[in-house]
Amino acid sequence: MAETGKGVTAGKLAINVQKRLNRAQEKVLQKLGKADETRDEAFEEMVVNFNKQMAEGTKLQKDLKTYLEAVKMMHDASRRLQDCLADMYEPDWFGKEELDAAAEDTDTLWLDFHQSITDKSMICMDSYLAQFPEIKARIAKRNRKMVDFDSARHHFASLQKGKKKDEAKIAKAEEDLGRAQKIFEELNVELQDELPVLWDSRVGVYVNTFQSLAGHQEKFHKEMSKLSQNLNDIMTKLEEQRELKKGDTAAAKTGDAKSEEDNHSESASSLPKSAVTNGSDSELPPGFLYKVKAIHDYTATDGDELELKTGDVVLVLAFDNPDEQDDGWLMGLKESQWLEKKEISAKGVFPENFTQRF
Repeated sequence: MAETGKGVTAGKLAINVQKRLNRAQEKVLQKLGKADETRDEAFEEMVVNFNKQMAEGTKLQKDLKTYLEAVKMMHDASRRLQDCLADMYEPDWFGKEELDAAAEDTDTLWLDFHQSITDKSMICMDSYLAQFPEIKARIAKRNRKMVDFDSARHHFASLQKGKKKDEAKIAKAEEDLGRAQKIFEELNVELQDELPVLWDSRVGVYVNTFQSLAGHQEKFHKEMSKLSQNLNDIMTKLEEQRELKKGDTAAAKTGDAKSEEDNHSESASSLPKSAVTNGSDSELPPGFLYKVKAIHDYTATDGDELELKTGDVVLVLAFDNPDEQDDGWLMGLKESQWLEKKEISAKGVFPENFTQRF
């Protein structure tokens, strides 16, 4: 027999085409009311529940994937933030090692959270939904076989009612009817047993999915809260130490100033009044406030800015117009330029956080 494709003969193809034609004809007759249709309201309700269950499960699976993607994005953002903090945190600051350890623990916690949801919730949903396509195909096949059964039933009945009875045709039609009925009923019984069980299983799946998700969320947020508190403690201690150092520096300066004042007074007492008048005022520029040292290089980007190299000593000056001072910026003159030229025209503005007062 001629082949029309791999494993498909021309005869088998013709049979399949004839089946589709018979089904189409049967459906037309049923819609026109010229042929009765096998109906099973209980089964139809099962199919409605099945379709609803499949739609809800698919939506839950999609939303769970979206949630997982959000967790991954939050993990990436958290890692970048921790890396930024680690880069900015100077080695001699308080808690550098503890800060690095907290960043590593945070990264691990995010990884564990993502993996736990994937293993316990996502995989559970994937397995649950994997059974729906096969059952859906069997429901469609059952419906086709039901139409075949109705068609065979009507064909057999029409031959029996005919005026000229052909016993051979009637026997063949009866045999075809029995075969069609058997195939349909086997599929029908199987699905009637499976669909209610599948419908009831959704409760356990939803409980396991959300209970597992809630448990992992609770654990994650509890551990993350501890790490956040540790980071807060490190920052608080760093600020306390900074304030303490500022106080010690101010006290030391006060003591040095007092000592210098006493020495100056003693020296001044043995000098003429004119010599006392020409003391420290001539050594510092007008408007001098205090000195700072550059702790980072700064490249000027405008004509009124001061170029800085690490280690430069800058004499901080008062602004001629205080309203012109921007937050975080100071006016100053390099001490080396002042000592060399005693000229303040080289003064400029510079960022305060690039320097350290001393």
